[in-house]
Amino acid sequence: MNFQKVALDAGLYFVGVPIGTARDITLRALDVLASADVLAAEDTRSLRRLMDIHGVPVSRRPLVALHDHSKGSVIARLLSDVQAGKSVAYASEAGMPLIADPGFELSSAAPEAGVMQTCAPGPSAILTALVLGGLPTDAFYFAGFLPNAKSARRSALEAVREVPGTLVFYESPKRLAAMLSDASDILGTERLAAVCRELTKKFEDIQRGTLETLSRTYAGTTVKGELVVLIDRGRSASVSQDTVQQALEQALRQMTMRDAVDMVAKAYNLPRRQVYQQALALTKEG
Repeated sequence: MNFQKVALDAGLYFVGVPIGTARDITLRALDVLASADVLAAEDTRSLRRLMDIHGVPVSRRPLVALHDHSKGSVIARLLSDVQAGKSVAYASEAGMPLIADPGFELSSAAPEAGVMQTCAPGPSAILTALVLGGLPTDAFYFAGFLPNAKSARRSALEAVREVPGTLVFYESPKRLAAMLSDASDILGTERLAAVCRELTKKFEDIQRGTLETLSRTYAGTTVKGELVVLIDRGRSASVSQDTVQQALEQALRQMTMRDAVDMVAKAYNLPRRQVYQQALALTKEG
């Protein structure tokens, strides 16, 4: 047993837990989990298993589930416990609390309730993927999970197209192929990307390539495990709208709209959807 029971001040303690390999937990995280008066977790079964692995007893301490269906009443209870002089430890199902995790409302409510909060940091799937993905890390943007519906997903991708940093997404294995296909169409086929699967686990796998290549790789397949998808920032030089319009006007005189849009989008490395909308506006004006 590598933990120590320590005296914790009354307060809220956010605890980072492993994203895969159980031994990635920090000694301080174990100390907090062993010492807190009240334990709370997004998934109590996951936290109990982790504590069992490290020999940290739950004993008779309350172990409370905080999830989307219980947030209001549980948050009030946990803050009341802190105000009564108790220490409360909260852990996500995996990784850092508040990142794609229901702990945000608890953290937001703490200052208003006048309670102390701190964090015992730990692993992060986002940072681990950035280290292994081979894309620039000087600037990045975490976009979380994209919407399920195709039209909403494409709109969300369009919204981050010009972000000047590496894009980071969480994704479901069932939606990976569709997401990569839409990203290739909206962000550009030649953008570099990396699919990071099962990070820190036995079957860890990193696939790198252009969005077009990765889209073909995963087309018609369903993978297993937790996924982080990285997409490089756009590298094309800026092109004025007038330049694109002139190219479209000339192309539309010689070929169908579909062929004209395909040619101009490829020539200027622009999303086909953007060029199509401009071509549509031109034909309506004509």
